[in-house]
Amino acid sequence: MKKSVLILLGICFFGCKNPQAVKAPAPNIIYIFADDLGYGELGAYGQEKIKTPHLDRLAAGGMRFTQHYTGAPVCAPSRYMLLTGTHAGHAYIRGNYELGQFADDKEGGQMPIPETTPTLAKMLKKAGYQTAMVGKWGLGMNGTTGSPLLQGFDYYYGYLDQKQAHNYYPTHLWENDKVASLDNDYFLVHNQIKEGSDQAAFDQFKGNDFAPDRMIEKALHFLDTTAVEKPFFLYYPSPIPHVSLQVPDSLVLQYQGQFEEQPYYGNQGYTAHQYPFSAYAAMITHLDSEVGKIWEAVIARGQEENTLILFSSDNGPTFAGGIDADYFNSAAGFRGLKMDVYEGGIRVPFIAYWKNKIKPGQTSDLVSGHWDMYNTFAELSGQEPTSPDGISLLPELLGKEGQKNHPYLYFEYPEKRGQIAVRMGDWKGVKIDMKTNPMAAWELYNLKNDPRETENLAARQPEVIQKIDSLQRLAHRHPHIRDWEFIDPKFKK
Repeated sequence: MKKSVLILLGICFFGCKNPQAVKAPAPNIIYIFADDLGYGELGAYGQEKIKTPHLDRLAAGGMRFTQHYTGAPVCAPSRYMLLTGTHAGHAYIRGNYELGQFADDKEGGQMPIPETTPTLAKMLKKAGYQTAMVGKWGLGMNGTTGSPLLQGFDYYYGYLDQKQAHNYYPTHLWENDKVASLDNDYFLVHNQIKEGSDQAAFDQFKGNDFAPDRMIEKALHFLDTTAVEKPFFLYYPSPIPHVSLQVPDSLVLQYQGQFEEQPYYGNQGYTAHQYPFSAYAAMITHLDSEVGKIWEAVIARGQEENTLILFSSDNGPTFAGGIDADYFNSAAGFRGLKMDVYEGGIRVPFIAYWKNKIKPGQTSDLVSGHWDMYNTFAELSGQEPTSPDGISLLPELLGKEGQKNHPYLYFEYPEKRGQIAVRMGDWKGVKIDMKTNPMAAWELYNLKNDPRETENLAARQPEVIQKIDSLQRLAHRHPHIRDWEFIDPKFKK
């Protein structure tokens, strides 16, 4: 009798807990970052010529954001702002500050992140996450404070130097601060060839080991070998579709004959290609297949319901290397391209998928940015959101009340003659060419009525201009190097 009573008490003790007291396991997070992918280059965002079936299914099964922004219109600062939760007025890295050269023995990378910088990966490690970066880094070489191993990642593999990433057949990648050799000979990708050149001239830009294939293998290995009882964070900044136009011939064949294209001989930089449009489309479709492989790996592990998969791009589409953004409608009709603070340079696709957590088939018009990932991941992992520039997007993703909104977004880009932009509600102010004209006037656009930024309303809205100007002054802090000082400079050059 006593034994039966004890059993019943035990059942009640262990089986009758308050469900709210049982803490849900922290979700896995996969963040896939395309390189120079335009807002309009996915089928889910209106693309008609390039096939992206996996990303389209991911969007259909989750949430597609229509007003999501990068922190900067080029690689390095965009990546820095994503990882640190800062906007361009507060970021330590604001441009592509290049070190070294293209040759292997002169590889120098970009400006390194200071070692003490708070990053997404460091924050998630504190919460017990296993962390990996596979892809293109661009924030410092090995032997500097910018090594991914010093920025919160347990493991990394890929390109450290953005210049090396111009070549999809490099002699090496990097793995945990050590050279990872590939079966390719060195060549300079920026060699222009003569018009009418034969097949051999184009073939000089081909190799044996296609770097993206090696990287997806490492990413899948990480997913296959992480401990199931601990959450993981995989940051996958793919180099695709950033030019050079290099992709295995077998993948180009699927598009040959579909486009009106002529050979590209390298006159706009990067490698020449006989079928430039076909190669570019094939690169994006190949990136899409990588997304499919990552998704399938999560399903195979039985973790789809506890894994948040996110996809975005670092900035707008390119203008160089044999690409025709107008032909593919890469910027979806928005004004500007990469290196512009107009919408085409900074508005990017953003897809969020989490089975049985994010309702399928949703479209969000929430104004948001890459720097919001910091607070979003903090809330996901049960930590305090500490980024003063970002908001958590978790309420929006999960369909819950309490979603905060940005009072404004701020963009500052010191290259291409100096540009700034402020978005306040539907209003957007833009200044360009500030290095040559420090007193440049504000342009003003109403993005609700004029998303393509065609009608400058500045002269008609002086009060709006005054508010935007005051927000710009509030958002800007002086950068730490003179090259980026074009707003209210401390020193004259």
